[in-house]
This record gives sequence, structure tokens and C-alpha cells, in this order.
Amino acid sequence: MGGRPLIEYTLNTARAIARDENICVSTDNDEIALTMESLGLKVPFMRPPSLAGDASGMDEVIHHALGYYISIGKKFDTFILLQPTSPFRKPLHVEGGLSRFEAGYDMVVSVKQTKANPYFVLFEESEEGVLKPSKSAGKFLRRQDTPDVYELNGSFYIVKVDAFERHRGLSSIKSVGKYVMSEYDSLDIDTELDWEIAEFLFERRR
Repeated sequence: MGGRPLIEYTLNTARAIARDENICVSTDNDEIALTMESLGLKVPFMRPPSLAGDASGMDEVIHHALGYYISIGKKFDTFILLQPTSPFRKPLHVEGGLSRFEAGYDMVVSVKQTKANPYFVLFEESEEGVLKPSKSAGKFLRRQDTPDVYELNGSFYIVKVDAFERHRGLSSIKSVGKYVMSEYDSLDIDTELDWEIAEFLFERRR
């Protein structure tokens, strides 16, 4: 994107908040590893094939990375997960999340205000094949009256290691704070259409 590898935007954010020796790129891909080396970052290990398939979960990948550092005598109290599909995330967003983290949460996640509010526009199908309002959608006549609802944008997760290990993963952690980002900065590239939108926004921003 913009003539640079997509992962480079995330590396630049990581370098703004951490030293290189504390930045871990977990990958099984030789090309990505070589790209990191060309940018001056050493990839500490190659991710095993068992953690690189379509069914592999992020929790297992994080466990593996933390285990590697423990094996070399390095233990962390906190980790920040930065997924490389969020090119518009900035250091200031992560720094804002870290400020929220200081309030004592076990995890702070980046979010955006959702358009698909479950109290107003979302429906579920019953066993009879009939659409019924999701949650309490029928109670509200106007979107303006519904509670604020947020969705994870995948940009960053700031997590206490002991909470991650105690709850055996991200999704079970209960003490979670939010850092709200704009829809613009929240773009997460999951599809070809997302990529085309990101390129358009990148060129307009540049």
C-alpha cells in the first residue's frame, strides 16, 4: 500500500511505543520474515505450521510467543497485540489505549461505534424461518434512542499477561476497557473490497 509492505505501517507504530528487542513478529512466512529483516527487525522465531493454518486461533499464537520469551529468560507483565491489517492505526491511538489501561483494566481494546446496532437494525431467524428482532430491537422507534454499542475494530489489544493466562485467552477476560477510534482510522483489511477502500483512503489522506 502506497509502495510499502502493509506490515510496515504496523511496525512503525510498534517502534513508536517499544524498543525493537521487545517487538515480536509471529509468522510462518519466509517473505514476511525477510521483509522484517530488510526493515531492520529480527524475527525471533518462525511460527510452527500447527499454528499457521486457517483453524489456528490468536490465543494459541500468543501463548506460543509468550512461551518462547519465557524459554529465553524474558517475562513480560503486559503485551500489546497489533494486527497488521490496520494500516491507519497511529501511535497516538495505542498511547491513548495505554492511558486507559492505567485505570486498572485487565485488557483495553480498540473499538468503533457500530452502525449495525443490535437494538435497532439487526434481526435473527427463528426455527420457523421467521425474522425476529435481535436483543431489544422492538423497544426502540428511533436509532437515536438506543444505547451506544461498540464493535472491536481489531486495531489493538493491550493485555495483562497474568489475566490472559488465568482466563486462557482473550475472549474470557472480564475486566475490559475500551478506546474509541473513528471509523476512518478503524479500517481493518479482511477482504479485497477492504483493500480497495484502504488504497482509496490512503491516496486521499496522502
